[in-house]
Amino acid sequence: MNDPIADMLTRIRNSQMRGKSTVITPASKLRERVLEVMADEGYIRGFEKTTGVDGHPAIEISLKYYEGEPVIRELKRVSKPGRRVYMGVNDIPVVRQGLGVSIVSTPKGVMSDQSARSQNVGGEVLCTVF
Repeated sequence: MNDPIADMLTRIRNSQMRGKSTVITPASKLRERVLEVMADEGYIRGFEKTTGVDGHPAIEISLKYYEGEPVIRELKRVSKPGRRVYMGVNDIPVVRQGLGVSIVSTPKGVMSDQSARSQNVGGEVLCTVF
């Protein structure tokens, strides 16, 4: 697998299209940090570490719905392995006029765009969520 973050985002997108309540993805620290930001921002109910069918560590993500519709309407990968996207604190994009969130990997950890601006740090823009 070349892009584990894109894989996780695609699993979330596909599960929401099928109306699933949970989705399982392989575990990694970066995935956990991205999911922590999504949970803090209210896009997922939460997640917990489990063991997958093959015995490897996995993460079970509880998806969130509102009146039968998924809370996440759009999930896009910005920085990819073939083209990394780094931005300074003043260049971090505002998603849908502040209604969405950009998830940024900074020297101070993975955080939302709003947190990155308040801590005055830039970094790699991993994905946007709306």
